[in-house]
Amino acid sequence: MIGNLGGLPDATLLGTAAGLVVLAGVFAMTEAALGAASPARAAELAREGWRGASALHAVAKEAVRHINLLLLLRLLCELTATTLVTLVAVETFGGNPWIAAVVTAGVMTLLSYVVLGVAPRTIGRQHAYTVGRYTAPILRWLGRILNPLANLLIVIGNAVTPGRGFREGPFATQVELRELVDLAEQRGVVEHGEREMIHSVFGLGTTIVREVMVPRTEMVWIERSKTAEQALTLALRSGFSRVPVIGDSIDDVLGVVYLKDLARRMAEGSARTTPVSVLMRDAVFVPESKPVDDLMSEMQAARTHLAIVIDEYGGTAGLVTIEDILEEIVGEITDEYDVEKPPVERVGDGQVRVTARLPIEDLGDLFDVDLPADEVETVGGLLAQALGRVPIPGSSATVGGLTLVAEGTTGRRNHIDTVLVKRSTVVKQERDLADV
Repeated sequence: MIGNLGGLPDATLLGTAAGLVVLAGVFAMTEAALGAASPARAAELAREGWRGASALHAVAKEAVRHINLLLLLRLLCELTATTLVTLVAVETFGGNPWIAAVVTAGVMTLLSYVVLGVAPRTIGRQHAYTVGRYTAPILRWLGRILNPLANLLIVIGNAVTPGRGFREGPFATQVELRELVDLAEQRGVVEHGEREMIHSVFGLGTTIVREVMVPRTEMVWIERSKTAEQALTLALRSGFSRVPVIGDSIDDVLGVVYLKDLARRMAEGSARTTPVSVLMRDAVFVPESKPVDDLMSEMQAARTHLAIVIDEYGGTAGLVTIEDILEEIVGEITDEYDVEKPPVERVGDGQVRVTARLPIEDLGDLFDVDLPADEVETVGGLLAQALGRVPIPGSSATVGGLTLVAEGTTGRRNHIDTVLVKRSTVVKQERDLADV
């Protein structure tokens, strides 16, 4: 039979264990409160003169470090309490140590779940600032003494763990906002669309420019040798208010011309003779690997709506607008003119209006012709390939004996929505002669 600790009676050991469990619960409650407390709100309480708010603000600013300390103290209390209960159980059930082990495990599991897992954490989250104001001064004092020990244990843990460890520990995290938002939707606090929007905001930090940009194959641009009148016509036909100006190639972007500058020059009566290079403004260049949230902040500060995206080789990868970033948050932006249209519509005189997304094979079946479908898959892509640039309303090309004419646009990026297709006049004349 194992004697009790230092000759202390069982009641003393159990009382000490109960006190340690309560103390561990206080640490768990403080951890939950610290995770839910905002440094900005704590600073506001400090300015209002609330007792303990200054200490809470100091602790909240270094939440990770203090949560590590709270975890260490809570584990120390739990393990010590479990040891004391085990000694009492062995003393009581000395004849059968297995019964002592089962009783100890059952009692401590129940206490840990209820007293440490549920009750204190619920109180800590429900009354985060009240709990934080009362416990932060003590936690701040303990931090000065015990934080070096907590940091040392983290270093040792990282040393024995394969791979790269976490400098501040893997268990110190901020509030799980995503889970809270999902829970808020389930309870009807936020709508489904609002939840999606909030999750999109969270995702901006991990989204790079390449994922939201308009690729170079879809860019509308104008050469610097063109006149302001030609640039104005292009802007009106394409629907874009800002058009990049290029030099020798698309990889040589010189600037950006604005619709309002072109309209002003047209009103002055000199648009026909003014080269577009005179009116263009400096372009902003960003790497395609830049985080989207950083880019949005920079564009807001510089009051810039468009930036040219550069790839790792210095070439033009595409362009990005502040609206592209907003679409990552609120979803695709459309207007009242964007309506669903049938994929195929016969309009008479042998003409067919098809959507730009219609597969090339389906268009070939309509006219019983073979169309090249090696590099592109849709009618819109076929027209762009034949033109060598992004089609705008009115653009036309002849492919495989068919004349394709771009019609209306859709969406904020003004993609071609429909294409008018008819047999080429030359092909039709050849068939007529063959019939004769």
